[in-house]
Amino acid sequence: MKKPNALNNIRIVLSHTSHPGNIGAAARAMKTMGLERLYLVNPKAFPDPVADARAAGAADVLENAQVCATLDEALAGTVLAVAVTARRRDLSHEMLSAHQAASQMIGLAAQGEVALLFGTEMSGLSNAELDKCQLLATIPANPEFTSLNLASAVQILAYELRMALLNLASLGATETPAAKAMEAASFEDVERFYQHLERTMIDTGFLDPACPGRLMQRLRRLFARARPEKEEVSILRGILTSVDKFTNK
Repeated sequence: MKKPNALNNIRIVLSHTSHPGNIGAAARAMKTMGLERLYLVNPKAFPDPVADARAAGAADVLENAQVCATLDEALAGTVLAVAVTARRRDLSHEMLSAHQAASQMIGLAAQGEVALLFGTEMSGLSNAELDKCQLLATIPANPEFTSLNLASAVQILAYELRMALLNLASLGATETPAAKAMEAASFEDVERFYQHLERTMIDTGFLDPACPGRLMQRLRRLFARARPEKEEVSILRGILTSVDKFTNK
């Protein structure tokens, strides 16, 4: 039976994984829930026989895994990136439960590429990595012991994604109303907008590059909440371009 397109559009991204066994176990967790697209950002050891052994039947997921030099490369072409974290960060994006995040991901995956990002085993995701995402997802674990093995976290999120898809199918729908109503901006579109915005603020004197503070981080949080559509990003860049014409006179 052909796998639903929504799952085909979901990629699991593991950033700077230190133990190859966790990559193999994550691949197995993915395949049990019908997810097959694995992206690895600078893994410490891959390919590796330990990863192969832990995959236990999911060797095809490992064989087709995309190894990327940067997170930007791993997120290229996506319309939504969700970061998995155990704790709320200062100036963080909107944080959802794994269940809530999976529902939103399935809704947009009917329209375009969606990424679910996991950090390294020891320290999780950096603030810079979180800034590349629009939502944060958390697993509501025991608050006194929130530590989860990487593959276990992948398994939980993969399960929630599958359940969200099955729930949608039970309603006789293939996509959510939100997905129908918008053409989401791509990761590249949004990143180019941030670069343009920062450059324009520097040119106008609003942002001092020698003392930037956390201005761009705050603005990323603002636009992540708004999640502008493709056309809206184009409008915003048009406004910036009109400002550029005056500052470059």
